[in-house]
Amino acid sequence: MQTNPAPRPNPVIVLAALLVVVLAASGCGGGSSAESVESLEAAEPGPERPERPERIVSISPTATEMLFAIGAGDQVIAVDVLSDYPASAPLSDLDGFNPSVEAIAGFEPDLVVMSFDPGDVAAGLAALGIESLVQPAATTIDDAYAQIIELGRATDHPIAAAALVEEMQASIEDLVATAPTGSGLTYYHELDNVYYSVTAATFVGRIYSLFGLESIADPADADSSAFGYPQLSDEYVIGADPDLIFLADTVCCGQSAATVAARPGWDQLSAVRDGNVIELDDDITSRWGPRVVDFVAVVAAALVDVTGPA
Repeated sequence: MQTNPAPRPNPVIVLAALLVVVLAASGCGGGSSAESVESLEAAEPGPERPERPERIVSISPTATEMLFAIGAGDQVIAVDVLSDYPASAPLSDLDGFNPSVEAIAGFEPDLVVMSFDPGDVAAGLAALGIESLVQPAATTIDDAYAQIIELGRATDHPIAAAALVEEMQASIEDLVATAPTGSGLTYYHELDNVYYSVTAATFVGRIYSLFGLESIADPADADSSAFGYPQLSDEYVIGADPDLIFLADTVCCGQSAATVAARPGWDQLSAVRDGNVIELDDDITSRWGPRVVDFVAVVAAALVDVTGPA
């Protein structure tokens, strides 16, 4: 039941769905405290699985990346339409934002991994005797590590999962330690071309905070309904004059350093004048899996460009 990848969805619709996922995550208790790999491994394992799952369906792009990274790729029989990494993932037309129990069950899975359950999918699968695992959007890096460990246990790859977490931790710590400090510098992270951004309270914002960078969106998040993702305006961004601009809408919305410079008044921004507009990979910055290390590396490199070597 493999199909060709669907076109990139309307970014506004995807963003709305993302905010719903974030709300679901916050309703489950928020972020975790800092944990070592040892404490994650020692956590309560939960019910024992009768046998290793051999027919896994993932309708979470992040979970798909995690599954392949821990060596469970050969157990995955189908992934949702947005799970475009790695290239070997078996794409289908499953919709992770609007899951269909019937469509998922058609693959006869013995485990389904999802990042969002509208309230009846997990129950519907359980009624059919299909086990599911819901892993909401991470709010901290430790949340992401915990999900990798959880997937390792669920798929019978606990050692590989722990090794992946240790590798990610070491890489991120090294990148942060060797990069110039971003203390005193501000940034604007653009989610789409209608200026939704992120604050320090989000997963992405916490990545920037590792380097001491401050989001210009933080003051705009006074209205709690934004939940860390306020919509800014031309006037707001121009007035804040960020030192760096990170574009996470290069694919969805066709944005680039050139299109940003062409916006009325934006050519006077410090980041534009100094060549500090960084084009990001939309997918890497919207997922909390193994490639978060790549995102950290991009931020570290941007700081070198701005301030010089550490």
